[in-house]
Amino acid sequence: MAHVIDHRYSVTLYPLHAVFLAGTVPLFLGAMLSDMAYAKTFHIQWSNFASWLIAGALVLAGIALVFALVDLFRPYQRARGSVLYFIVLLATWILGFINALWHARDAWAVMPMGLVLSVVVFLLACLATWLGFRTPRVLGPL
Repeated sequence: MAHVIDHRYSVTLYPLHAVFLAGTVPLFLGAMLSDMAYAKTFHIQWSNFASWLIAGALVLAGIALVFALVDLFRPYQRARGSVLYFIVLLATWILGFINALWHARDAWAVMPMGLVLSVVVFLLACLATWLGFRTPRVLGPL
């Protein structure tokens, strides 16, 4: 007699993928807060902090993007909505890269667009993290 294995629980992220994805949020948050501090105090070091935090967040987001690309080729991950997650994470990385290029300018030339980009990238990172960690509801009898 054959046994049918019923998957009652949703497929979640690979743990290493989850670490890289979750690491992007505090780094982009730190960059946004550094930009806010720079906007209030005009101490150039805050702009340097933001640049380094954005660079670190882009490294982590790039690795998470590779994991998300691999998940696109897995049918059970595609079923949980990994296409939308990949698109949002890709948009986060692209706008984060533009933000890094903007922060490479002279410190006085960074504001106010640098702060606006940091806020948008942080919100996209939060959305990508939420989409990555969400688990769709499993229908059927318990």
